[in-house]
Amino acid sequence: MNITGNFIGGQITFSASNETIPVYDPATGAIARELTQSTADEVAHAIEVAHNAFPEWSKTSPLRRARVMFNFKALLEQHRDELAELIVTEHGKVWSDALGELTRGMEVVEFACGIPHLLKGEYSPNVGTGVDSYSLMQPLGVVAGITPFNFPAMVPMWMFPIALACGNTFVLKPPALDPSASVRMAELLKEAGLPDGVFNVVHCSNEDAEQLYTDPRVQAVSFVGSSGVAEHIYKTASAHGKRVQAFGAAKNHAIVMPDADLDATVNAIMGGAFGSAGERCMALPVVVAVGDDTADKLIASLTPLVKALRVGPGISKGAEENEMGPVVSAAHQKKVLGYIDAGEKEGAKLVVDGRNCQVPGYAEGYYIGGTLFDNVTPEMVIWREEIFGPVLSIMRAPDYASALAIVNSHEFGNGSAIFTSNGHTARDFVQEVQAGMVGVNVPVPVPMAFHSFGGWKRSVFGALNVHGPDGVRFYTRMKTATARWPSGQQTVSEFSMPTLG
Repeated sequence: MNITGNFIGGQITFSASNETIPVYDPATGAIARELTQSTADEVAHAIEVAHNAFPEWSKTSPLRRARVMFNFKALLEQHRDELAELIVTEHGKVWSDALGELTRGMEVVEFACGIPHLLKGEYSPNVGTGVDSYSLMQPLGVVAGITPFNFPAMVPMWMFPIALACGNTFVLKPPALDPSASVRMAELLKEAGLPDGVFNVVHCSNEDAEQLYTDPRVQAVSFVGSSGVAEHIYKTASAHGKRVQAFGAAKNHAIVMPDADLDATVNAIMGGAFGSAGERCMALPVVVAVGDDTADKLIASLTPLVKALRVGPGISKGAEENEMGPVVSAAHQKKVLGYIDAGEKEGAKLVVDGRNCQVPGYAEGYYIGGTLFDNVTPEMVIWREEIFGPVLSIMRAPDYASALAIVNSHEFGNGSAIFTSNGHTARDFVQEVQAGMVGVNVPVPVPMAFHSFGGWKRSVFGALNVHGPDGVRFYTRMKTATARWPSGQQTVSEFSMPTLG
């Protein structure tokens, strides 16, 4: 059986414990490979390796660091299909979605290639007589990333390309459900010219991973996962003096106005709700329809499309590709099915039931069919909690103000969207909705790499978002220098607060 190992100090390593856990192919339910499980001492060793590599890497010029990113980007393109296959066989998403994930991750690498420009500080000559002032953006040291299963390549690439380009060293803990893409990217980074020890990947238990946000050698931690864990990491790491960006759960909404283009809106909702089997933090699981007539039209148009979703293994390509693959694990399949049971029990109208999805030849795969609820209300668990599966809920509101109130009342504020042809309504929504990322006639408003990604409320803990300008700010700290080069030595002591000019 193939074993996915750690990547520490520039080479693949395996735990001395000889303990492994299975990694399953969600399409078949069969074991695809084994994953080494590191001890607490081995996690500490990965941190030490990164710590020892920092001094030399931090002094490497930004231009040379950028060239490593350029090389890495070229290698990612060269090995795109290989990486996509790892994602499909461990996560379950369809082939085109895996390629899309890689593309969005590579866009962050492209952004990091501009690091010499992004690290330029500010300069003010003659702030006083013969005195100049300027700023430097310097790396932090060892930084850590803890990433979720839903984007095994893209979410790590939200973090480490910018961190490395800024001069930090990195320790990554990828998800145990789909770990192999991270290790393969580590190998490609080495091939791109990254020195040994600068980027490390370690697989371990959640308990042993606590070192990544408590060890004094680690200066910052980035996390994406559930809100409970995000809050715990934020509080714990902050208490240990670390910089933290921790992203939690989401429950994204779309308001559909009566004047929306129905066909375009329905197509957008289908992709937003059922792409990647709904396992996206920017998925669109809730639609708030303004007016019963709007809701009835949506239900009528969505129902046949949800029923007709092509569900099956993600490895097929082109015209034969399925629209939706399995969910990531048997445990997650059970969890999502439990939410469908709860929605029906609480009185939501189950329009399309995906619980008995059968894929010929794949009886052991973790499949759930597209599911559609109508008449969902705020008291129901399927509205309150993040399902993270192919379940779409339709809520009804009498007017725009009521719809906006529903959206803003939720504890999560990751993303939100509105579908309308009215510019005034759209502008008001962008201004008033309590979400960090907003779409206007766009169902999944994920910012491009040169902007920053981040939500509001309990979807995020920490002040700075990932990638874009916030990413550079997060992985650097500013130092401001004030310099005077007088022609003669100062002969008079100054005891008052210096004032220049």
